[in-house]
Amino acid sequence: MRLYDSLTRGLVELPPSPGPIRIYVCGSTVYQRIHVGNSRPFVLGMWVRNWLRHTGYEVTFVHNITDVDDKVYAEAVEQGVPSRQLSERATAWFFEDTNDLGLGRPDLEPRATETIPEIVQFIQELVDGEKAYVANGDVYFSVARFPEYVRLSGARLEEMISQETSDLKQDQRDFALWKSQKPHEDAAWDSPWGPGRPGWHIECSAMAEKFLGPEFEIHGGGNDLRFPHHENELAQSASLGHAFAKIWMHNGMLELDQAKMSKSLGNVVTLRNVLDVWGRESLLVFHLSGAWSKPVDFDDDVMQQASARADRLRDVFRGIHQPAPAGSWERFSDALDDDFNTPAALAVMHEWRDHELLRRALGVFGLESLAENDEAPPEVAALAQRRQAAREVRDFEEADRLRAELVEAGWEMRDETNGHRLVRLR
Repeated sequence: MRLYDSLTRGLVELPPSPGPIRIYVCGSTVYQRIHVGNSRPFVLGMWVRNWLRHTGYEVTFVHNITDVDDKVYAEAVEQGVPSRQLSERATAWFFEDTNDLGLGRPDLEPRATETIPEIVQFIQELVDGEKAYVANGDVYFSVARFPEYVRLSGARLEEMISQETSDLKQDQRDFALWKSQKPHEDAAWDSPWGPGRPGWHIECSAMAEKFLGPEFEIHGGGNDLRFPHHENELAQSASLGHAFAKIWMHNGMLELDQAKMSKSLGNVVTLRNVLDVWGRESLLVFHLSGAWSKPVDFDDDVMQQASARADRLRDVFRGIHQPAPAGSWERFSDALDDDFNTPAALAVMHEWRDHELLRRALGVFGLESLAENDEAPPEVAALAQRRQAAREVRDFEEADRLRAELVEAGWEMRDETNGHRLVRLR
């Protein structure tokens, strides 16, 4: 399998199975319900793990939770609640919403607040090695001491100096490793530099290395994290002589057209709301439809298309099993092994009427439920029979009324040559 690497700007081959393959994906900062865009790196990480295990690899997938951050403190002040209470509540929302994707859980989901000793030790090593300096209770990484800075992102000078301006910095390009406690911050941890809390970037370097070691195969996350977050992670770890990530796997961002969202979601595009309106299967098929490294439009129209695609896959199992031609699975496998090309894999799946092969492929993406044939309850079947009888006597007004009742009950009656079929709406 080969994947596009943001650092080398090219495709990089994974080692042969069984590996191991170690994956770290930057997770969400927990201070509110997560945006639907936050589901993309989570879903991608789970799928890559599933596929690698399917093909014989030993895989460890770590997906962190950032539960201490400027955003957490700011939102807590806004709501008038303790910051730890807010982050605990938002963490519970995160688990609830990502559980409803139906993909299971990553192998490890460390929280920044559970990794404070390792973070403090990491910072101390940077200070001892003169890669960082202490300033009035803060600790800053010295960018000038790392000549390869911006090799990952190609960031411009104006982007670097805008990270966090401070009179305490020796160079405005420098970034915080440890932040002394501010008056509005109600939670802090002890350190050799006084009470405070870690900077965002050092949290992920410490968590990744704690659970995967100083070198691992894949580091994932949204393309918006390329700078400054991932650039700074790389600088911190490389400054200690650690190889860190071999492949940087940055997924493209969701691009929302608010004008096209008004019919279903309005301005509320949390993962929770999308799951409630469209269902997990439609959302997962939506993610399958776009190349992982490219931006992808998200609006009512594309979600309707994804829902229709999910229905077409479901309909295969309501038809007659037809064995796929020889080499069909290899075409599917080749698509995923070539930079995890899910649109090409999905196109192959749509060709199949082979129930066994399609069920196996759907399992890679957590979509086995599309292979389940739902049986309508007796009261729904009775409504359908009454509608069929009304149509036979050409009482179309009554037929339309009964059709509306079926829809309200969550079922669609599809007319066919030899009668009708009931399909659950999702």
